[in-house]
Amino acid sequence: MSAESALVTYARQRDTSNKSRVAILAGAKLVIAKVGNYQSNIADIAVSAQVAKATIYNQFADKAEMMESLVESEVIRLTELALAAGSRQESLALLSTAISQDLSLRKLVETDPSDIAKLVTITNHPIWVLAHQGIAKVFGADSAACGVILRWLIGQIASPITQEESVAQSKRLAATLFN
Repeated sequence: MSAESALVTYARQRDTSNKSRVAILAGAKLVIAKVGNYQSNIADIAVSAQVAKATIYNQFADKAEMMESLVESEVIRLTELALAAGSRQESLALLSTAISQDLSLRKLVETDPSDIAKLVTITNHPIWVLAHQGIAKVFGADSAACGVILRWLIGQIASPITQEESVAQSKRLAATLFN
């Protein structure tokens, strides 16, 4: 096999692996939205993701690693969503709505309150560092403003608000922090 052929084969394998990983995380989110984290299992996630259980174990050492990867991918997804917005206020509204309307978060609040308590506790964990960096990247804000935004969004995990409330509150928050 030539070096060029090996690179093409490797690229295909990497693309397939990435697609499997995305499908697994999407499948996990769907299952969690139905039954919560503790009631979810690898077999149901594999069915939802349309992959073999072995594929999940090829991607992740265990369910805990998969769940941590899911949270990380959600932080990245939300950061990208906010970066695509036309203004800081729109970014706030999009983030607020996405968090408040997330069915998997709603189910976790109902079924796994101890996990939610851990999730909303700001620490030096790499995912919190990523979340803080994402907020800073989106809003270009100082550390205090990033903290206010993070705490406002965290509050919506346990106490979601309507889309109308998201828009109204994001307008006020943007006017307070950025004007």
